Amino acid sequence: MLDHPQVRAWRPALAGIEEVYHARITDHVYPMHTHDSWTLLIVDDGMVRYNLDRHEHGALDQMITLLPPHVPHNGHSVTPTGFRKRVVYLDSSQLGDSLIGLAVDSPVMDDLLLRQRINQLHQALEHTGDELEAESRLALVSERLRSHLERRFEDHTPTRDAGIAHRLRDLLDEKFVEGVSLQDASAALHVHPAHLVRVFSREFGMGPHQYLTGRRVDLARKLLLAGMAPRLVAASAGFYDQSHFNRHFKRVLGTSPGRYARSGPARHLADPPT
Repeated sequence: MLDHPQVRAWRPALAGIEEVYHARITDHVYPMHTHDSWTLLIVDDGMVRYNLDRHEHGALDQMITLLPPHVPHNGHSVTPTGFRKRVVYLDSSQLGDSLIGLAVDSPVMDDLLLRQRINQLHQALEHTGDELEAESRLALVSERLRSHLERRFEDHTPTRDAGIAHRLRDLLDEKFVEGVSLQDASAALHVHPAHLVRVFSREFGMGPHQYLTGRRVDLARKLLLAGMAPRLVAASAGFYDQSHFNRHFKRVLGTSPGRYARSGPARHLADPPT
């Protein structure tokens, strides 16, 4: 009896990504098919065997597989226990059609840093509301994929551009409640998105999304101590929803917003919250 695949699929509200697909596959065999987007695949458990352009390849743990659009491929598990995979389908804004031939020649990449960045991208995509983090992760992943395909690896680490980093911080400070997308920041500052993320992280020791979250949590603390209900603080401080607020608040402070609000001395009735 065949086991049905365990599947999670969704389309994030993030430009550049068509679909996110997580699956546990046991008996299913993928027939030859194509996609109109780039297939960025990592395998968390097991191994996949597939044919691409009449050549056989394997996708296994710790390796990255990049299948180009419009090129037929199939896939099946190598072991009886199946495999577990995570996929993001990238549109041509991330990797242009001019790179298709290079990807056909070398669809498998052995790059631990890239593997870590793809994993971080998936984690960001699973948490609704972390748009700036997802954008930042995607920019770094796409840049490194292009470097692999074009066989060029520029050294991005030594350069320090404090001016751009501080201009981005000023922009985040102006809009930390309503938020600002990485694409909008890139257009406003005339700097490539991936470079923005690198110089900011180098200058301040944290990514732009971490800085933005920190500003929001700091505002939330003030609102909670002023007596505002936690359910109202979430939107007032710029968080997507209550669960998004709770998760980030606890990650920063180690306690929930409700506990934090109740931690001080009881407020006297003659001293109403502002």
